[in-house]
Amino acid sequence: MTKPRMIVTGATGKTGSVVVSELLKAGYPVRALVHREDGRSARLKTEGAEIAVADMSDVERVADALKEVQRAYYCPPTDPYMIQGAAAFAVAAKEARLEHIVGMTQWLASPSHPSLMTRQHWLVDRLFSVIPGVTHTIVRPGFFADDYLVTMGASAQLGILPWMFGDSRNAPPSNEDIARVAVAALIDPARHAGKSYRPTGPELLGAEDIAKAVGRSVGRSVRVVPTPPWLFMKAARMSGYPIDVFSGIRYYIDDHKHGAFELGAPTTDVADVTGRPAEDFETIARRYAALAGNQRTFGNWVRELVRFMLAPLGPGFDLDRYDRELRRPFPSAPQFATDSKVWRRERAVGDSFSRPQSVHGKAPIAAISRS
Repeated sequence: MTKPRMIVTGATGKTGSVVVSELLKAGYPVRALVHREDGRSARLKTEGAEIAVADMSDVERVADALKEVQRAYYCPPTDPYMIQGAAAFAVAAKEARLEHIVGMTQWLASPSHPSLMTRQHWLVDRLFSVIPGVTHTIVRPGFFADDYLVTMGASAQLGILPWMFGDSRNAPPSNEDIARVAVAALIDPARHAGKSYRPTGPELLGAEDIAKAVGRSVGRSVRVVPTPPWLFMKAARMSGYPIDVFSGIRYYIDDHKHGAFELGAPTTDVADVTGRPAEDFETIARRYAALAGNQRTFGNWVRELVRFMLAPLGPGFDLDRYDRELRRPFPSAPQFATDSKVWRRERAVGDSFSRPQSVHGKAPIAAISRS
């Protein structure tokens, strides 16, 4: 019996590339939708994937990519026009008579969040749930383990873990576990249609827990260094991260401090959906520690020391100007996730939840976007 063809958007990304590999291993034909042909797409082609190139907002090319496809993993691009790409995909999915969409979204997704990306995730979730004839599964992780490990080089070489999240905790999942949940939902849509899953790691961790796990993975003591968000933003810009990503992250730092990622965590969704236990944080960290750039060598030490010394001197992102130039819509009463009645209702969070006092409106924007 011929297996259904799957399309994977964001196919060269952190979860998309794993979804492609896992589906190919399971014997499914896979079409990998990418922004451009490069070394990453070439590797997917070598694994056996068919490559399709399209911008998500290009209605006609997306429609072409969905021809003869039955199921889709949709990982939206991180850009201010996410909703346009999702609308194009929804139109194409209906025309192609797609059977099932597994959509990557956010644990924070809510209609009045100050992050445009987070508000758009909420809209995309609802858009896909009403496409006629197409079933839908939502995968909505919180902060990935990957988000804490982008500073692995500083931990390995300098023995520090930059930390911006106060006393809050999280149960961070691996890219691989998130992808495996998506793959399971793609393979068996009858079981997973209409459901939402929140992949997490197996336990809640705070700053000291993460620092100890990272330290064991790199073979040295690692201490937590409280870091102001403006300094983190400077370091991120110096490292080449796009401003689109950090236009949302500046708010997620506050969500983290408010305890949004502690709520309901950890879950058993990874084990329940995939039949495999969720990876613990140290296992994930050891994979990152094994990367060449994180090895404890003299050259890597010099690189990290130079970055550490130069970061305070570099320019930060001018996020307020970025928002003004894009003329982004902003809610009349913006709310972090834990303050949103809609978010709390959808996550089944009672009003008795105790959280740190949050800052409403635009006050945190100026504080976090300091250049």
